[in-house]
Amino acid sequence: MARRNLIKRKVLEILQERFGESMAAEVRSLSEERDIFDVIIEKTPVDKVTLMDIISDKLQLCWIDVNKIKIEKINVDVVPLPVMWEKRVIPLGIIGHSLSLIMADVLDILVRDELSAMTGCEIVPVLAFPPDIDTLLAKLKNPSDDIGLDSDDVEAVIDFDESAMSSVNLIEEGEQGPIVRMVNLMIKEGLNQRASDIHIEPMEDCIRLRYRIDGTLQDILTVPKNKQAAVLTRLKIMSGMDITEWRIPQDGRFRMRHKGKLIDFRVSSLPTVFGEKFVLRVLDKSNLQVGLDSLGFLPQPLEEFKNAVKAPYGLILVTGPTGSGKSTTLYSVLQELNKPEVHIITVEDPVEYQVEGLTQIQVNHDIGLTFASALRAILRQSPDIVLVGEIRDSETADIAVKASLTGHLVLSTLHTNDAAGAITRLIDMGVEPFLVASSLVLTSAQRLCRRICEDCKEIVEIPREVFEKEGFTYPEGMVFYKGRGCDKCRNTGYKGRIATIETLTMTDELRLLVLKGATSDELKEYAIKHHGMRTLRDNTFELFLEGKTTFEEVLRVTAED
Repeated sequence: MARRNLIKRKVLEILQERFGESMAAEVRSLSEERDIFDVIIEKTPVDKVTLMDIISDKLQLCWIDVNKIKIEKINVDVVPLPVMWEKRVIPLGIIGHSLSLIMADVLDILVRDELSAMTGCEIVPVLAFPPDIDTLLAKLKNPSDDIGLDSDDVEAVIDFDESAMSSVNLIEEGEQGPIVRMVNLMIKEGLNQRASDIHIEPMEDCIRLRYRIDGTLQDILTVPKNKQAAVLTRLKIMSGMDITEWRIPQDGRFRMRHKGKLIDFRVSSLPTVFGEKFVLRVLDKSNLQVGLDSLGFLPQPLEEFKNAVKAPYGLILVTGPTGSGKSTTLYSVLQELNKPEVHIITVEDPVEYQVEGLTQIQVNHDIGLTFASALRAILRQSPDIVLVGEIRDSETADIAVKASLTGHLVLSTLHTNDAAGAITRLIDMGVEPFLVASSLVLTSAQRLCRRICEDCKEIVEIPREVFEKEGFTYPEGMVFYKGRGCDKCRNTGYKGRIATIETLTMTDELRLLVLKGATSDELKEYAIKHHGMRTLRDNTFELFLEGKTTFEEVLRVTAED
């Protein structure tokens, strides 16, 4: 118990600086019988994250939330379990001759020396919330608890040409066992945490690992700087990149087997001041829903989408910013239309999901295979349905529109804020208004909003004036919800995302307005007034009233409205 007083004394000093002597004295008194960290959370106005941030800043050590990461069994075995329980430590991983060690008392030099002598490694202390350490150590006593992955749980399926790689030393360093295990663990944890992409970012004195979960980037851990070359080389080898080139951006792909599923990763590297930054985008085909009913759309936009895809020809557009789920929606539509008697061709940059039954083309600008040139060739292949990954320029827009008028159903995406804006964007690209009016079947605008975590969902009061300030009528008699925050949602109050969408079906009246040069605002206003169009904000507000998301998400997602 005496050893724990080292961190206890330091924490009390920090409390006194932050909240004064009276608060520190109260905590000091109560912590004689209880864990000081539990007392602080109960008696002071700081939460766990804030407390650990303060201590981390004072001690100049990184801290990790052990609830966010699982420990591989091979790493747990580095230190015998009796020693772990006695010393209140958890081995996080060995990189070279350094052992990252989560410690309840990072100031205890004696424990560090003992573990260094036992393992033959230099100890790199890592901060964590001590009660969380105790909880995890208790789980380790029961071998049936899921504390990590089996050695064959993650299997990389890598295609690359070793003969093209001339730097043997780099290859050997990148293929070291601990480095391979560490990179696999980074990726596997990202999959466990439902990350949509994994960011590996060289900083001045370390490598930072972040996951984008439910659309928000979250810090996970840091890796020692001296292993940067090995980690990044391993990623290049996996992705089929040129490991001798570090001055220009590169793209690659690899596939990994995880829990019986093959998951594709699209990899991008970017040279920065401190080294190459990598972003791994997770492309899990199991996320593609089969059929429109599985997309979670509200009844009105769902019905309009169903009617649109029944059209024998025409143009359907899904708009929205990057990361709004446009590709997932279009692929889900294609999954429903994908039948043996239907010829479907896609042209994409890059091909995100490889789907059986589809003919898929990868754009390659280096050899002149652009969206426009590929689309011309596709039309000579007699397709029934064509997916154009994105309409980026006037040439592609013109060919896509004309293809939709000659017996093809064309699906594509645009970057606009709302459904009506897609109409005027095509005209701005140089497509004649009469062609736009004739070809368009439906335009839509999509966003992703965060779902309330069902494990910590609770009722919340929202004053009437808050609704009125934002232009909403107060919903009398409704119950409002939010997520309190729990371990299941990493204390965010949200878990998962749901699509919210607005749809605009072209009618004869709207076509006449397009021919008369109406603005996007005029088109939207007419559709709302005469055709009952529900806007993105209307539909997102409906999700809030159904208890699926929060009022804050409504305002965040529909800020443009």
